[in-house]
Amino acid sequence: MKVAIVGAGQVGSSAAYACVLRGAASDVVLVDVDEKRAGAHAEDILHATPFASSARLSAGPPSAAEGAQVVVLTAGVGQKPGESRLDLLQRNADVFRALVPQVLAASPDALLVVATNPVDVMTHVAARVAADERGIPSARVVGSGTILDTARFRALLGEHLDVAPSSVHAYVLGEHGDSEVLAWSGARVGGVPLAAFDDDPRRAVDDAVRARVDEGVRRAAYRIIAGKGATWHGIGAGLARLVEVVRDDERAVFTVSAVTAEVEGVRDVALSLPRVVGAAGVVRTLTPELDADERTALRRSAGILREAADALGL
Repeated sequence: MKVAIVGAGQVGSSAAYACVLRGAASDVVLVDVDEKRAGAHAEDILHATPFASSARLSAGPPSAAEGAQVVVLTAGVGQKPGESRLDLLQRNADVFRALVPQVLAASPDALLVVATNPVDVMTHVAARVAADERGIPSARVVGSGTILDTARFRALLGEHLDVAPSSVHAYVLGEHGDSEVLAWSGARVGGVPLAAFDDDPRRAVDDAVRARVDEGVRRAAYRIIAGKGATWHGIGAGLARLVEVVRDDERAVFTVSAVTAEVEGVRDVALSLPRVVGAAGVVRTLTPELDADERTALRRSAGILREAADALGL
């Protein structure tokens, strides 16, 4: 399968590298305004193929995305000193309004995976442009959303409970950002509620544990950014996993972002919910178990994202 990754910065190059290591794609093309940088990443990653899976690596302009089944969008502009979040949103929206039509002209049948931050609003922008330009349904525009936050949640819970993270079923919903919602009420380990661990004081999930895990999930990006400037390895691996899911039509459940008709009374908003993802994009959106406080928090998160979309005229 061919995947085009638009934006050859840290996230884009990490996603390309992860695709090769996991064998997610047989043809990977990097697209960037800085073609020299994109070419250098492609050449460097090519040299890893003898240690991983066989793949073709190349770089080029948006037209090089021709024939791609998946296009991963990581391109965007950085925040300027003193620039407001809304100004940054507007500039990144302008980038997408110019870029998405070029990509779709080259590969009109591709599924779009959005990773550019703020990812929920940028997913909404990409979906609107794709619909206006090509009539592409919003289900075929998938944001990486809270896939990484959910992975952090499961990893920290698994560490506390001394079980493999793959056996933990717990979700982070809403915005990929400060208003995200850790859905504790529906968290399960092997189908067993967390309360079942209360008989072991070392594994009980009390308020102190919840606060520690919440901090570990919600503040992870801030700690990583403080240490090295940005996050890229985790999300790169997550994007490669989504490419695999689309390639194999897995119908796997991920907390990806997509435009949703209504969430807790907030209409037409892009955010993360558990969704079945396959070759056609979002196949189905699931309704998770939430308590009253979590529903209130999700409504607040949806409202914040709706306000941002309103500011962009979406």
